[in-house]
Amino acid sequence: MVLVEPLVDITGVEVVGEYRLRLTFSDGTVGEVDFGERDWGGVFEPLRNPTYFAQVAVDPEGGTITWPNGVDMAPEPLYAEARRNLVRFASTGG
Repeated sequence: MVLVEPLVDITGVEVVGEYRLRLTFSDGTVGEVDFGERDWGGVFEPLRNPTYFAQVAVDPEGGTITWPNGVDMAPEPLYAEARRNLVRFASTGG
């Protein structure tokens, strides 16, 4: 049996440093994701520019983050990374 993480939408994003984001998820989890070591190639090339990277926004329809050129990222790996760098974790009562 494979355990699958539930889908959790990103509901908030804050730039907290160069290439570092604080993400808030629909379950109340808040964590930080550091993109400083990422190799920005292909469609992600514009994100090499820290000023452009800081133009990140939440896409409420997709439940993830996006940039003005329409590039977005899957929320599942962002959630996993944010949980490794928690600012606050949702209390689930269970």
